Amino acid sequence: MALSSDKRIRILNAAVTVFADRGFFQSRVSDVADAAGVAGGTIYLYFKSKDDLLISLFEDRMDGIIRHVNDALSSVDSASTRLQIFVDKHLTMVEQHPELAEVLIVELRQSAKFMREYTPVKFAEYLDIIEQIVRDGISVGEFRPGLSPRLAKRIIFGALEEVSATWLRFRRDGVVSPFELEQAGTQIWEMLSAGFFQIDHRAQERSTQ
Repeated sequence: MALSSDKRIRILNAAVTVFADRGFFQSRVSDVADAAGVAGGTIYLYFKSKDDLLISLFEDRMDGIIRHVNDALSSVDSASTRLQIFVDKHLTMVEQHPELAEVLIVELRQSAKFMREYTPVKFAEYLDIIEQIVRDGISVGEFRPGLSPRLAKRIIFGALEEVSATWLRFRRDGVVSPFELEQAGTQIWEMLSAGFFQIDHRAQERSTQ
């Protein structure tokens, strides 16, 4: 029996809303089915379980995010500018799609099955974008040569994730965040460019001329 891709998309979209609103643990498969406008049993034609639905949601959305980021970086030569774009794109995604960010950043941690059994291929691919930018920056002299690209990608992503999780928590609690994500992105970038990477701004300026 051929399965409708449109129905699968509706289920994934509904899962974002339900998991973000109720939390992964508190959500039932029937809640997602109701939100998607399908019968409860229909979910199991596409996904083995609620955990499988969460994993599929992660893979689907991360694939789209990776393509979006790569498209934005593809025409930029300067490694430092590409890194700045990455920081901006990550935080912009959180601000423009807070429900999705809530699921990808917060709710995934609540799934023991996800954390224990899932091989995070898409997550690794996302982090590798940062690593490649850092490697490129070192090779052309924009970033200092002693930098570890593997460690740098963890540090950069860790900063972005912590800032995003904090902003989402304030939003979820209905409290005004002490910082805006655009402001946070600017400060993260200033910290990187001023000290962490010791960027040669003359090389950056030449690459953009």
